[in-house]
Amino acid sequence: MTGRVAGKVALVTGAARGQGRSHAVRLAQEGADILAVDICRQIDSVPYPMSTPEDLDDTARAVKDLGRNVVAVQADIRERAELREAVDAGIRTLGKLDVVVANAGIFPIAMGKPDITGWFDAVDVDLVGAMNTVAVAQPYLPDGASIVITGSFAAMIHGYTDNPAVGPGGNGYDWAKHMIPEYVEQLAWQLAPRFIRVNAVHPTTVATHMFLNEGMYKIFRPDLESPTREDAEVAACTVQAMPIPYIEPIDVSNAVLYFASDESRYVTGTQHRIDAGAYLKMRALSPEKVKT
Repeated sequence: MTGRVAGKVALVTGAARGQGRSHAVRLAQEGADILAVDICRQIDSVPYPMSTPEDLDDTARAVKDLGRNVVAVQADIRERAELREAVDAGIRTLGKLDVVVANAGIFPIAMGKPDITGWFDAVDVDLVGAMNTVAVAQPYLPDGASIVITGSFAAMIHGYTDNPAVGPGGNGYDWAKHMIPEYVEQLAWQLAPRFIRVNAVHPTTVATHMFLNEGMYKIFRPDLESPTREDAEVAACTVQAMPIPYIEPIDVSNAVLYFASDESRYVTGTQHRIDAGAYLKMRALSPEKVKT
C-alpha cells in the first residue's frame, strides 16, 4: 500500500458533500480508509439546502472507487451519543482511528428573517460540534495521531459579519470560528506529550453550497435587489489579495492531507490560512480589523 496516509483511518465530518467530501476523497486517494459522517438532513435556521443521504452515498461510492474501505454514518455532531455510535461503528469495521477532520459547519444566513435560533445553531455546529467530534474520537487515537479542525478566514479578523444581512446566525458563525484558534492551541498543548498534533485550517470563501446560494449573494452585493452568482463573484474578488472570488474545496483538502500525514509530525497548534492573501490584504487596508 502506498500513499501519504497509507494505512491510516480518518474520521471526516460533514463528509456528504463540499469540503468534507473533498477531504474524504483526497485522503482516500493517498491510502486512507474513511469514516464519513454527516447529518444528512435540514437544520431549520439554514436557508440553503443541506446534505442528503444520497449525497453521503455518493461520497462513500467515490471512496470505494479508489479501492479504499469506507463506513458512512448519518449522525448529528451536536449530539455526542450519536457521534459515539458513529465512531464505534467505524472502528468495528475499520479497526482503528488515526486522523480526525472536524469539518462540518453551517452558516445560517438571515435572508430578511433574523432569528436568534440561527445563532445557537451556528455555535452548536461550528464550535460545539467540532469539540464533540474531538472529544468522542480522542480516546481511540494512538500516539502520533492528527486532529484537523476547520476554522475560517473569519477567525482571523474582527467585524467579518458586520453586514446586517447575515443576522444572528452569521454572528454565531463568526463567534464560533473566533473560538477555534484558542481551542486548537489549548488542545495541542494538552495532547503534545502523546505526539498528537492539533491544527486548524482557515479557508477564505470556498465554492460550496455555503457560498453558492442566494443569501450569500445578497451579503456580497447588498446594493442589488436580486444579485446573481456572477454579481457576488465580482464583489468576492475584492476580498482576497489574489484576484479570485473563492478557492476550491481541493485547495483546503491538500492542506488537510499534509496535516493528516506524517510529514507534519512535529507541526501542532498552528493556524493555517488558505485564503489567497485575504488576511494580508485586510492587514494592509484595515489593520484595526486584524486579529493579532
